[in-house]
Amino acid sequence: MERLVTTSQAAQILGLSLQGVHYRIKNNQLKSIKKSGKTYVYISEYVEDKSNNNTQPQIVEIKEIIKAKDEQINLLKKNIKWMRKQYSSEINRLERNQKKIITVFNREIELLQSAFNEMRSIYKPQIVNNKDNQKQDAKSEIKENVKEVNYLSLQQFAKMMKAYGKNDLEIKTIILTAIKSQDSRFLYNKKTKKILIRDTDFRDFL
Repeated sequence: MERLVTTSQAAQILGLSLQGVHYRIKNNQLKSIKKSGKTYVYISEYVEDKSNNNTQPQIVEIKEIIKAKDEQINLLKKNIKWMRKQYSSEINRLERNQKKIITVFNREIELLQSAFNEMRSIYKPQIVNNKDNQKQDAKSEIKENVKEVNYLSLQQFAKMMKAYGKNDLEIKTIILTAIKSQDSRFLYNKKTKKILIRDTDFRDFL
């Protein structure tokens, strides 16, 4: 005959620790059943009740507990080993992907550089020609402008003014007044102290 007791009662009857009872249940050394969320153990009526025995757990039980702990430690070691392997595998995968990305970027850069060089070889001569043409046009325009402007010497200007009845003092006064008022017809070089007079209309001086 068997009776149904709680795990705590089974531990007292069998003279085991509660952990020892659970270990035996796990290893099917004790028959058990669950009711209302609690675990009950079948104990034979012929089993000696050791609940009043205050002796320490038997050596066999201690060995079984140590064995259970060893199993848990081994399981943890296996898990750690597996996790390290997974970690190393993931690191290698990321490094490979990084190398692939860098390779792709380098190829893109090479393609862009090649395209840029090709475009430069096509358009650079045109740009140079355009610049040369612009320079030539500017030079031609300057030359034409220079050709259009004629200058009189001081003597020529004085002779012209004297022809209109101006004396030397009046001519000097006209020139000095024109330079001071920054008349565009009179160009005075401070370094060389020379005066250039544009050949234009001077009727306002008459």
